[in-house]
Amino acid sequence: MLLTLLADWGYRVEGTEDGDSAVALCHQRPYDLILMDVRMAGLSGIEALKEIKAYNPAIPILIMTAYSNVESAVEAIKAGAYDYLTKPLDFDDLKLTLERALDHTSLRDENKALRVTLAASFDPGGIIGSSPPMRQLLDMLSTIAPSEATVLITGESGTGKELIAKALHANSSRKNGPYVAVNCAALTETLLESELFGHEKGAFTGAERRRDGRFQMADKGTIFLDEIGEISMTMQVKLLRAIQEREVQRVGGDHAIKVDVRILAATNRDLMHEVELGRFRQDLYYRLNVVTLSLPPLRDRVEDIPLLATHFLKKFASKNGKQVKGFTPEAMDRLLKYPWPGNVRELENGVERAVVLLAGEYIREQDLPSAIALSGAGASPAGVNIQDMTLDEIERVAILDALEGAGGNKSETARKLGITRKTLHAKLQRYGVQ
Repeated sequence: MLLTLLADWGYRVEGTEDGDSAVALCHQRPYDLILMDVRMAGLSGIEALKEIKAYNPAIPILIMTAYSNVESAVEAIKAGAYDYLTKPLDFDDLKLTLERALDHTSLRDENKALRVTLAASFDPGGIIGSSPPMRQLLDMLSTIAPSEATVLITGESGTGKELIAKALHANSSRKNGPYVAVNCAALTETLLESELFGHEKGAFTGAERRRDGRFQMADKGTIFLDEIGEISMTMQVKLLRAIQEREVQRVGGDHAIKVDVRILAATNRDLMHEVELGRFRQDLYYRLNVVTLSLPPLRDRVEDIPLLATHFLKKFASKNGKQVKGFTPEAMDRLLKYPWPGNVRELENGVERAVVLLAGEYIREQDLPSAIALSGAGASPAGVNIQDMTLDEIERVAILDALEGAGGNKSETARKLGITRKTLHAKLQRYGVQ
């Protein structure tokens, strides 16, 4: 009866008789929504719900139960059901519930899809996410942003640490002051010292005039020290003094200069482990680690993938002058099942590539980078069949996919593949990849 009714309402519907086959079908193809009874032969509705949610947490599931068995409905909601309906079904209520659930998953409301609602005084800026880990992170952000506390932001590469730093500055009492960011990993020890503290004229070859450092530039504002775990032990000593005394001394200078800055730092390393190995000063670690914000990897916030993917789609469609309506269910299914070793940055790069190369109105699974298109699929994407490939050819495809997913960053690619950068370079040369 429901198959007929839903088909009359314009939905494309499939039916199955028990929980075991429902779970099996969800492994075979993506669905926009599941309507499921609590009592079924074999696997019960609650058990099937848990298995399906463990495999693909983004599928909304509506549970049907007898009016006299509302306890099961409460249990279903706790297990992750989107909503429940009591039998006998009220068809008007069913229709409204279906529309609401599908409206949620198709992201028709841009404001709800792209922003997390916080207290009116807190502006999340470009931070997108409504998953439990992100709600917890944003709650903490709104609490510590107005303070003067030094904050250490930790997380894997590509999780958005600088975005968090900018949000902390934008919601602080220093928001009208300068925000200065320094990538500590991008500079040699000598250049980093000059960059942070400045230098006097003639302090070294090429120092033709006096130059203020980033700490002075950030006076009355915020300085963000990215990749803080990469600096040398010598620089750690000098940075510790600057943080403790809130004063700096230019390279080649004789006088200390007072600075009024809030310090934010970020790293993708485990600094406590680095301290234990003797590679990072314990006193500097505790100076930086007044408050820690740990960013969750994308694989731990799967619910946010549709929000982020849609945001990036609109961004790059506008940038490239294309009319793109969205993702097919199969493409979104691949995005949800891919492990995202490169996190949000990899997702952004993948969506940009798909938009740039897209000829139609919807991004299909074959439009995605091949590593993503292969995720959770029994078959390879169009044009790629590993059964007909040699081991060398498979390795070449894997390396190219990882390189593409990392946006061309060779260090990140090597990390994802579990090899050294030197080994990666040798393999790229071997396979003739420029």
